[in-house]
Amino acid sequence: MALAQRLFRIKPTDQIVAEGGHGEGGELRRTMSLWQLTLFSVGATLGTGIFVILGQAVPKAGPAVVLAFVLAAITALFSALSYAELAGTIPVSGSSYSYAYATLGEIVAWICGWCLMLEYAVSVAAVSVGWGEYLNSFLKGLFGWELPASITHSPGQDGGVVNVTAILIVLLATWLLLRGASESATANAVFVLIKVAVLVFFCVVAFSAFRAGHFSPFAPMGVAGVTAAASQVFFSYIGFDAASTAGEEAKNPKRDLPLAIILSLAIVTVVYVLVAVAAIGAMPWTDFDPERTEASLSYIVNLATGATWPGLIVSFGAVVAIASVVLTVIYGQTRILFAMSRDGLIPHIFQKVNPRHQVPVANTLIVAAFISVLAGLVPLGQLAEATSIGTLFAFAIVNIGVLVLRYRSPELPRSFRTPFFPATPILGTIFCVIVMAGLAGVTWQAFGLWMLVGLICYFLYGYRHSRLNTEVPR
Repeated sequence: MALAQRLFRIKPTDQIVAEGGHGEGGELRRTMSLWQLTLFSVGATLGTGIFVILGQAVPKAGPAVVLAFVLAAITALFSALSYAELAGTIPVSGSSYSYAYATLGEIVAWICGWCLMLEYAVSVAAVSVGWGEYLNSFLKGLFGWELPASITHSPGQDGGVVNVTAILIVLLATWLLLRGASESATANAVFVLIKVAVLVFFCVVAFSAFRAGHFSPFAPMGVAGVTAAASQVFFSYIGFDAASTAGEEAKNPKRDLPLAIILSLAIVTVVYVLVAVAAIGAMPWTDFDPERTEASLSYIVNLATGATWPGLIVSFGAVVAIASVVLTVIYGQTRILFAMSRDGLIPHIFQKVNPRHQVPVANTLIVAAFISVLAGLVPLGQLAEATSIGTLFAFAIVNIGVLVLRYRSPELPRSFRTPFFPATPILGTIFCVIVMAGLAGVTWQAFGLWMLVGLICYFLYGYRHSRLNTEVPR
């Protein structure tokens, strides 16, 4: 078979679905309900943009950061609808990697999977970096002391040596995941309810100090500022697709996955916009310090009340929120690698399932080790933008995949159909490109290098060991 035919060989959807849940040495267990799936996606999303990224985006757009969140939400919505259709049609752990394999071919699936490694693993490291700031804010407010900068900052930041706190939260999440998917989902549900309650508290306090004049001028940096901020805060919406990685552990995946994806995005968008409006209304946008943004919400509520206890509550909420994000996103990363390993594109160790806890133990430990290194040694800002571009690329592939699968296999049973087809997936692709264009040149360079390394890995290992290609006579 010619090289091009091998590279773009499609994996049949019925084969992908039939293999769902099966690993080496055991099977994943179907335990997640619609409620748990929705909270899993909310847990993977809610917290990163508000508790960590908001303070960095405000100086770029001013009060128009509210529009930046809306633009990013619209971009995510188009892709969410495409995700919902494919999740209901191909309910497996591989998420957009598996969708690409069924629609665009193996090489595109590999590229998508490689981008998902950037999205999931690196986003966990990014939010873990901000965890130490909120932990310190909480400790200072409660006990009057804080951890030294040498263990709460990454190298290159003020006094940073190794971000030990970031590594610690990754290890705690890993411990929970190794106990089982059901136990992890229960812990996440508790985390999500706590952080939603804390964000509601923030809004109540911030609106008590609301000043309409803080919104004038509304867009001091113009459209370019809004676009640049949207490119950065899009990082806040990474995670709504987390439900799609639980396709092999959902009780009723065809019905529940599409609903969980759309519900979680709606919940997160409403919360983000409310918090952004409250934050700008309580504090002039010019007072947001781009050099110290990680604990900006705590500072705002303290400023609004003249007391320190409100900031203590918000800091506690952030500690819980970021823990939830780390837990759910590591889960998603391991399940995508599980699917890639089952297809032979990465080593078999990633699909080995522990028969007692019915989770991929070795996979989880390897991912945790990799993320710990990134979280301990790389600053937040560089990680956030690199994650955004990888995610946007994967989202674009999902939108294109909906178009291709509708054309190629119109007869497939679909529990959810993207509305206003084909306009929705086309607009989803266009919006992804627009937001990608707003990212910095150095981010594109890093992405290009990441893709080059990915292609080298594919041809050195994935191409040779692919289950589809090894079935074809050479």
